[in-house]
Amino acid sequence: MERELALEIVRVTELAALSAARWMGRGDKIQADGAATTAMRAMFDSVSVRGTVVIGEGEMDEAPMLYIGEQVGNGQGPEVDVAVDPLEGTELVAKGLNNALAVIAIANKGNLLHAPDMYMEKLAVGPALAGKLNLTDPLETTLQRAADILDKPLSNLTIMILDRDRHRKQIETLRQVGVRIKFLSDGDVAGAMAPALSESGIDMYVGSGGAPEGVLAAAALQCLGGELQGKLLPSNQEEYDRCIAMGLADPHKILTMEDMIGRDDVIFAATGITPGEFLNGVRYLPDSRAETHSIVMRAKTKTIRFIQSIHYLPNKNILNDIG
Repeated sequence: MERELALEIVRVTELAALSAARWMGRGDKIQADGAATTAMRAMFDSVSVRGTVVIGEGEMDEAPMLYIGEQVGNGQGPEVDVAVDPLEGTELVAKGLNNALAVIAIANKGNLLHAPDMYMEKLAVGPALAGKLNLTDPLETTLQRAADILDKPLSNLTIMILDRDRHRKQIETLRQVGVRIKFLSDGDVAGAMAPALSESGIDMYVGSGGAPEGVLAAAALQCLGGELQGKLLPSNQEEYDRCIAMGLADPHKILTMEDMIGRDDVIFAATGITPGEFLNGVRYLPDSRAETHSIVMRAKTKTIRFIQSIHYLPNKNILNDIG
């Protein structure tokens, strides 16, 4: 993939973030998500790729745009798989809470896992623990091994997990072992990325979240030198059959980074909508301007760019058309 694509796709996440941010705290996650999706789809027309959405807003009959299988881009440039989450953390925006993002990952065609819309058990770590832990081990074993590798007592280990009833057992184990816990209300991609960002203070991310978000996080972690292991959690026969139909011969296998994002190059971009662990949210300035803060990364070079942009809103025709 051409390196110029990194800057092209961050323009797409910026516009989605600007569009969604206008709904912050207004209690309407549907409108916020729709605004982000419409802006992202429209901005994709300017990107020089022949893209196919493999992770998006749903199947064709469920989503009016950015649906799985939709062709995006201007029809020029490389053929790529596209994974999007125009608003990762709809509840976060609706309630004015932290860590909402607009997210995109692209890879050469055929590399991104067509992850079904179901839960995935996840274990995400930074570079120091990459390749040294196993999702199949008991959580107690994993925590002790991580503490040993990082050369710190268990009481100084900080684990991030979504605050959900389904995680009751894991949370009980974390408390019994004596590690520090940082709860996340929403924002599965940001949570899984956190262990690979030293400023976050997070050593490991555990628990279950969306499978599509797992692939997006794996793309980010590949660029950051971290690792995500996943295991799909089909809850019934219909979900199991859907895994088979999407090409997953064994829905219960442990998914590696290679399974989720392939071996080739990956580009990941995210723009903060609300303030978060590593990105600032959209900030409105005087004179019809707004500030965005984004990260864009490429796995091939391991280059990480933080981009702070000032936008003159009257010139954002797509935003004005959305209203």
